[in-house]
Amino acid sequence: MPPSNHLNSGVPSLDKVLSTLRALAEKPLSEATAMPREVYLSDELLELEKKNIFEKEWLCAGRTDDIPNAGDYLTYDIGDQPIIVIRNKNGSIRSMSNVCLHRMMKLLEGRGNARRITCPYHAWTYKPDGQLLAAPHMEKTSCFELKKMKLPKVRCEIWHGWIYVTLNPKAVSVGDQLKKLDKVVGRYRMEDYVGIISEDVEWNTNWKLLCENFMEGYHLPVAHRATVGGFIPLDDTKFDARGPFDSFTYQYFGKSADAPVGTAHPKNKHLKGKHRYTSILPTVFPSHMYALAPDHFWYLSIQPNGTDKVRIRFGASVAPEVLEHHLDPEGFLRDTKWFLSTVQEEDRVVVEGIFKGAKAPLSKSGPLSWLEHENHEFTQYLARRLTSAKT
Repeated sequence: MPPSNHLNSGVPSLDKVLSTLRALAEKPLSEATAMPREVYLSDELLELEKKNIFEKEWLCAGRTDDIPNAGDYLTYDIGDQPIIVIRNKNGSIRSMSNVCLHRMMKLLEGRGNARRITCPYHAWTYKPDGQLLAAPHMEKTSCFELKKMKLPKVRCEIWHGWIYVTLNPKAVSVGDQLKKLDKVVGRYRMEDYVGIISEDVEWNTNWKLLCENFMEGYHLPVAHRATVGGFIPLDDTKFDARGPFDSFTYQYFGKSADAPVGTAHPKNKHLKGKHRYTSILPTVFPSHMYALAPDHFWYLSIQPNGTDKVRIRFGASVAPEVLEHHLDPEGFLRDTKWFLSTVQEEDRVVVEGIFKGAKAPLSKSGPLSWLEHENHEFTQYLARRLTSAKT
């Protein structure tokens, strides 16, 4: 028998976890509690999440301006499938498997620029479109046909500058899934924002805890009192009465006039009225979240790495007019990076602390606040994807 996972000591069976999740999702927000500890600790649930969520949904691999030039690439993993996202000569973006067709070696790591993709094991070399170009010492192998060998393509779509990828050939297009969200965020023109941060980190927590933390502003005055907490009036938080939506959720609120960031620059002419100081916080299920303000945005794209670790792609961008007209752009970028990184560190402390609490045998989840509206919609999303799709 395989060794037992200590995190799963006392965790109910998968059927019991799913039954609890389904019952919780059916309750109205006014009667709902946070998800119970076993939702974050169950190995069986994690395997179901991988199969029915992460292998089927659209995931955000990054931003188009992460790879601005022909041959620029970034790497990303969809569960156990490594992929390459690369900019073609014609300016389009392509996604494909990052595994050599010879001995299954991973081809590329990190980010960079490549005119050719050469396997670090036996030097099989591919064009940027995935076609095999050369393979040394294969002339005596009768079953080898170079022209027929090409890295498998992975579905890739661009939406407002975001790069979305999926392994699911039947997934509804990103544009169709997010049509109602497009009407909310489109006016901000975030495809024109300029990237200033893009990095990959790993935290010691369950992926769902990080999602839930992003989805609610209830914690801001406390956990972020040294940064953003004092500039966001919680009573002004609003949710879309048309929801819940199947593929996303969001909230929005106005920033106070003296907020150091989060309002439109005077040179911004396309945002009018309340939109000049309104921030929107969408979550595209399952795990792409961003805080969109008139002058900047920052985002997280996350995936589980076990029940107790989460892989995070963290990035931030600023509106182009902010950089173009700032008297000290270098100082502004330095200060903005520090500010957003500090907010990230505040969140890390919180979500790692929650996971430690979830492992405690006496821990128990409590009732949700109205400010945790999106958390309950996340519970409902998980119930839809997991309880109806269990095999």
